[in-house]
Amino acid sequence: MKNVITLLLLIFSISILSAQESDKNLRQLPQVTVKNLSGHNINTAELSNDGKPMIISFWALWCKPCINELTTIADVYDEWTEETGVKLVAVSIDDARSTAKVAPTVNGKGWEYEVLLDANGDFKRAMNVNMIPHTFLLNGQGEIVWQHTSFSEGSELELIEMVRKLNSGLPIE
Repeated sequence: MKNVITLLLLIFSISILSAQESDKNLRQLPQVTVKNLSGHNINTAELSNDGKPMIISFWALWCKPCINELTTIADVYDEWTEETGVKLVAVSIDDARSTAKVAPTVNGKGWEYEVLLDANGDFKRAMNVNMIPHTFLLNGQGEIVWQHTSFSEGSELELIEMVRKLNSGLPIE
């Protein structure tokens, strides 16, 4: 009986350590190749913001809440970058048939974000994005520290508050 309990405790300990290790692996951006609006390949693992926070927002042309979120943030983006140094990267998950419409939409909306095209959905799958908008917040070391899905009026206030906490060294809940 003692051996069974010892064995169960050992298995339990190993599973906890394994889960913690996989959490660490998920905190960094995966290495996936996507394109920018100019058609150049970008390695997502190399996305950075010179030690400052970065927001990655997955969106699509057909997603009204996504468009609303990015448009709402665009209205305050200059103030956010001036105050916190945050950078937003908008990742379009539109397929190859509709990616030609992404640049005109971005330009028409006046979004000054870096926009990436994930037409094959490789980055989306690697980040386990199942619903959009899906927004990730990364710290200055490129670690994912917070995420949320959906958008409602006022969600951008929660997002900038998280960025401010990061800049102040406060824990993200």
